[in-house]
Amino acid sequence: MEPIKVLEVKGLSKQYKKGVYASEKVTFDVKKGEIFALIGPNGAGKTTTIRMIATLLQATEGDALVAGYSILTDPDKVRRNITYLPDEAGAYKNMTGRSYLKFMAELYADNKEQAEEYAAEGCRMCELGDRLDDKISSYSRGMQRKLLLARAIMSKPVLAILDEPTSGLDIINALEIRRMIKNLAAEGMSFLISSHNMLEIEYVSDRVGIIAKGHLLETGKPSELLEKYDTKNLEEVFEKAVNAQ
Repeated sequence: MEPIKVLEVKGLSKQYKKGVYASEKVTFDVKKGEIFALIGPNGAGKTTTIRMIATLLQATEGDALVAGYSILTDPDKVRRNITYLPDEAGAYKNMTGRSYLKFMAELYADNKEQAEEYAAEGCRMCELGDRLDDKISSYSRGMQRKLLLARAIMSKPVLAILDEPTSGLDIINALEIRRMIKNLAAEGMSFLISSHNMLEIEYVSDRVGIIAKGHLLETGKPSELLEKYDTKNLEEVFEKAVNAQ
């Protein structure tokens, strides 16, 4: 049976002025339970593409379907099936971790019971224990990122979009978050992630898309790309693919 596609990106483009594209005719898909990584140099079009899919930017051309809903004609339904955690995301630092998760759960949920369920799941996922009752202003960057990731996935979205999920974290915290992502994918959640950390991409992703100058150059499993470009790691694949363009 053909795997269910939770995201279908079809010729997605963003033109800021005539002839100048931040992202042009980008096409790929993400299957149920899959971790798809979008990688590229700064200014390549990664964040623009991600923000169009997250309905934060209006596409100039093309479309993307999330759980069958168009980002152009059904953006509200798309938003109900996704969560987006940008690299620069922050939390309300005067709140405790627990109160923050409860507050955000109430925004996501359809009713009080569901909000309580989401908040409880978020508290479990972030693994902050008694520190949940401390103000977020006292948290380390790693603790804040765990809290934000728990906020993003506690409602079990169809598709979680994560931009630089472990940016600035130490090795232990980064490993914990990567394992959390892989475990959730094994349970059926799909992920679209962006990262400059090639080791992270090689570890967590099922498939990779390489984007440069707004164009998607390659897609494939890390092992397939290593073989195609006859390299030992994704950094070298990335270098060869971008230079070949």
